[in-house]
Amino acid sequence: MNTADATSSFADVIRSLEEGTFGPDPRTDVDTASLVECYPELGTVSLRDVRIPARHGDIAARLYLPEGPPRGGLVWAHGGSFIGGNLDMPEANWVSLAVAARGFAVVSVEYTKALFGVHFPVPSLDLLDAWNWAVGELGVSADAMHLGGASAGGNLAAGVGVRLRDGQGQLPASLVLVYPQVHTVLPEPSAAARVAAETLSPSQRFPQSMVTAIATNYLGSEQDPDDPYAYAGHADLRGMPPMLILNSESDEHRYSGEEFARQAMDAGVPIGVIFEPGSTHGHLDRPHTAEAQRSIARIIHWLDGFSTDVA
Repeated sequence: MNTADATSSFADVIRSLEEGTFGPDPRTDVDTASLVECYPELGTVSLRDVRIPARHGDIAARLYLPEGPPRGGLVWAHGGSFIGGNLDMPEANWVSLAVAARGFAVVSVEYTKALFGVHFPVPSLDLLDAWNWAVGELGVSADAMHLGGASAGGNLAAGVGVRLRDGQGQLPASLVLVYPQVHTVLPEPSAAARVAAETLSPSQRFPQSMVTAIATNYLGSEQDPDDPYAYAGHADLRGMPPMLILNSESDEHRYSGEEFARQAMDAGVPIGVIFEPGSTHGHLDRPHTAEAQRSIARIIHWLDGFSTDVA
């Protein structure tokens, strides 16, 4: 896909979303009732839609509470290239249900999309405000509160992590970043990562032209592309909390995730970094696959290392 094709394709998606003509998810087995029927343990989780006060206007979120006192908390942001996705998509809803079923309180956040003239820093500040709200509302011990997200949500979580390191709120116990894109220019990949990405069909690829189109829309014309709060790959990572970086095996986002892990390790940040074998980008949005199930188990294992009692 060349630069013109990527820009045109992304512009078409934005237009469709703004006009309300973008089609709904056609799957019939990923709603909450279907997930609970397939995975009965998810039925132990209580759900409640909430509104979170944020500086640019209240934002929607969904609170997931386990049976009994939570062992920790997770504030979670779904992906969607900063323009798509919602609280009902599996990358938001199923992930939150699965983590909550294992004893963690989860706040899934619906940040403002980069549509209708909205750009950075609005989505970033939405997630920051949601994090600070959750810290005060969940009643979870400070050393067991985590911040995470997938894809664009992983970018937002990483950037908010830098904000929190810089004093804009309580530092999380860890960051959970799933196939994040935190660089505006794709880093040079390892040979293995390049070979894996080259097995993908054109429709599954995220070449530099698409990364640029997404970043251009997200940042708008007024923002510095090197702003570390927008793309945390540009940050000095000293003093950041521990991070789990979970990449898809065949995915250009893996280039960014692995480079970010290297940057963090060079800065002395404790890191867990892995790619999910057999997976492609967005695999957490496909809950009935072995790759997604394994990744959820990895995330829960990571959170278990920090779990504690209610404050």
